[in-house]
Amino acid sequence: MIKSLSILSRRKHLSHEEFLYLWEHEHAPLALKVPHLLRYVLSPVESQFERQDVESHGIEVDGIAELWYESHETMILAAQSEEMKKLRAHGSQIIGRITNCLTREIEIIDTRVV
Repeated sequence: MIKSLSILSRRKHLSHEEFLYLWEHEHAPLALKVPHLLRYVLSPVESQFERQDVESHGIEVDGIAELWYESHETMILAAQSEEMKKLRAHGSQIIGRITNCLTREIEIIDTRVV
């Protein structure tokens, strides 16, 4: 399983609330049509805080998106699709800054009841 995390900051002309609305109600529905995308999770940032013992990155983050794929190959196929191109084109209208990371999970605690 491959997970891409995108750390997002809104375009300057949008308020945080405007960004979150457009992200959830206009942008996210476009992801439903992207082939090979297994899971798409939006995590809107409600507040940010700093620790006294660790230096902050100093960026304002509006949200974090998770995109899940079966493999690197299916991620590439998804990226090449017309549906992903539409998703990214819309994203460029509301996202001012982005950092993308490919990750793997190392599960330490899972107390969820299934």
